[in-house]
Amino acid sequence: MSHPPVPIVLCAGGHDPTGGAGLTADTEAVRAVGAHALGLVTCLTTQDTCGLSGVFPQPAEQIASQWRALFNDSAVAAIKIGLLGSVAIAQGIEDLVRAHSDLPVVLDPVLASGAGDPLADAALIERLRHDVPGVCTLMTPNLPEAQTLTGEEDPEDCAAALRRAGCRWVLITGTHAAEAEVVNRLYGPDGRRQVWRWPRLPHHYHGSGCTLASAIAARLASGDDLVEAVAAAQTYTWETLARARRTGRCQLTPNRLFALDAAADRA
Repeated sequence: MSHPPVPIVLCAGGHDPTGGAGLTADTEAVRAVGAHALGLVTCLTTQDTCGLSGVFPQPAEQIASQWRALFNDSAVAAIKIGLLGSVAIAQGIEDLVRAHSDLPVVLDPVLASGAGDPLADAALIERLRHDVPGVCTLMTPNLPEAQTLTGEEDPEDCAAALRRAGCRWVLITGTHAAEAEVVNRLYGPDGRRQVWRWPRLPHHYHGSGCTLASAIAARLASGDDLVEAVAAAQTYTWETLARARRTGRCQLTPNRLFALDAAADRA
C-alpha cells in the first residue's frame, strides 16, 4: 500500500536535553502540523528548565556534510533555522541555503535562552544583523531580539532594518512584553502589515519561539501562503502553551502533541 508523500522540513538548530526547545521542539511542532522534520544539530547544550550553563557548537564542516547528505536523500520543502552557536556555523549555513533559493527559509534568531542566558556573541550578532537576513523568507524575533539585531526600538523600525538587510518578511512577537495581551506584528513587502493579539498566559514557557517558527515552516512546506502559515501557526502555538506541562522546576514545556493526546483519550 503506497502512502502520499509527506512535506519535509529541514530543521537546523541546537539540542536541548529538556525537550522544551531546540530540535525536539522543532520535530514535535512539525509533526503536529502534518509534516516530517529532519534534524541537523548545530550545537549541543547543557541546560534544564531553569537555565543554560553550556553551549558546544559542532564543527561547521560536519554540519555542511550532513546538510548535503540530507538534501541528497530527501525532497526538502522548507528550511527552519534556530540556534546557530557561532559565526562560522552561521556563515556555513548561509552559504548552504543559497544553493536552495527556491525554498522558504524561516529563521528564529536565537540570541538567548528562555531564561535569559546569552547564546550569541558579538560576531554572531553582526552576522545575523547584516548577512543572514538576505537568505531568509521570514525571521521571527521577539522584540528584544529585534532590537538587539537592529539597534532600533520601535517594532516597525526594527522590521524595516531587517527587511533592508534582505529578509522578505519579519514577524516580531510580543512574548517578552508586560502587557495583558501578546501582540505579534508581521511586516512584509510593499508595506504589508498585519497584527494579531493573544491573551497573555500566566506562566513562563521553554521553547515557544521554536514551536512557532517550526509550525510556520511546516505550513509553508505544506503549501500555505506566508500570511496563512503565520496565522495558523500562532493559533497552534497558543494552544500548546495553554496546555503546557511542568516537566522540571522552572519554565513549563509546551504540549505540542496535544491533538495526539486528545485522540488517544477518545480511543
